[in-house]
Formats: sequence, C-alpha cells, structure tokens
Amino acid sequence: MPKPGKTGATRIIDAFGYALLGLKAAFKNEAAFRQELLLAAFMIPAGIYLGTDPLEKALLVAVVLLVLIIELFNSALEAIVDRIGDEYHELAGRAKDMGAAAVFISLILVVSVWLIILYPTASRIF
Repeated sequence: MPKPGKTGATRIIDAFGYALLGLKAAFKNEAAFRQELLLAAFMIPAGIYLGTDPLEKALLVAVVLLVLIIELFNSALEAIVDRIGDEYHELAGRAKDMGAAAVFISLILVVSVWLIILYPTASRIF
C-alpha cells in the first residue's frame, strides 16, 4: 500500500524544497561542507576544462560531487546521533567515526581519479 501524502508534481516540488533546505542547513551548520563546496567550485570547472573527452570530464566532476554527497550523509548521521544525546556512547562514537571515514575515503578517491586521469597529461607538459 502506498504511503499517504502528496503525489505527482506537488510531491516533486516539495521534495525539491526539502533538498534546498537540506543544502542550506549543511552550508549554515557544517564547516566541512562549506570547505568542500569551495573546493568543488574550483574543481568542477577545472575538471570540465582538463578532461580530454566526455568520460574523463564526467569522472573528474562526479568524484567531486560524490564528496559533497557523502559529506551530506555524514552530517545527517552526526545530527541524528547528536539529537539522541550528549553523553558518550561507544556506538554513537563508532557511527560518527565511520561517517568521517566515508568522507576520508571519498577524498582519497578524488585524489586518485584526478591523478590517474591528469598525470599522463601533466607528465607530457612538465
């Protein structure tokens, strides 16, 4: 049985509004998201410029966007854990650490993909 609520275009418009609220909340409350967004503002145009074909351009941009996506999930996870309580709990700490690890691995992926794609070009220039 479908979940009761709005359907069709109204649901899509509402979902878009909720997404904007989420982006606004992340920008306002999460320094890491702001820093990664600033990097993305430079790296996305650079990826489009430096990629030699559509696949390279897509990969260079996609891995940068993936960092933002994972940071949003990490921030959401941290907000849920913080909502539950301020006292330390091993599972809460583990959840936050795993979220941070996911962001870290996504950053390693960015560096790896950018090096793999751009190193051959850079080595010819230098």
